[in-house]
Amino acid sequence: MAIDDTTAQVHGWFAGRLPEGWFTGAPEIVRDREEIAVLGTLPDLSEDVPEAERAAMVEGLARRFREETRERRIEIAREAEHKFRQKVSWGVVCGGHTVMFTTLSVPVMTRLRQAERQVLDTLVAAGVARSRSDALAWCVRLVGKNTDTWLADLRDALQHVDRVRSEGPDVHS
Repeated sequence: MAIDDTTAQVHGWFAGRLPEGWFTGAPEIVRDREEIAVLGTLPDLSEDVPEAERAAMVEGLARRFREETRERRIEIAREAEHKFRQKVSWGVVCGGHTVMFTTLSVPVMTRLRQAERQVLDTLVAAGVARSRSDALAWCVRLVGKNTDTWLADLRDALQHVDRVRSEGPDVHS
């Protein structure tokens, strides 16, 4: 999957800036218009950990990492935010679970017709969501979860369009 120059710079900067030993490999860097999310993988849990203990162990490992690295993560995030003009969020992957420490919640304006608002209101009335905003976020997560492959293909296609567009003639001169 091709990435744009700024995203490549972000990846390279974090690869050079993060302390060795924090993660088992290179962190996953997920970037959009507002936020850079850094997701590092912690060592896998032992195979012989009973299932009943796994979730608690993942929570404990994530909390320990969060506390032990807090000052350095804040320092690195401030540098990155200054350099790239985007907020930085952090998370870890452990035992197949992702635990996010900090993330942005960005308001998104949308216009919905009555039938669409009724869907959101039904989710609120059923207790699936606390508000229309939560219901809309729930719907977006559900679509994202059920269409991962299609969305990945679409993102790849958009990156190809961006690359071809950047190689074309400059129409603004």
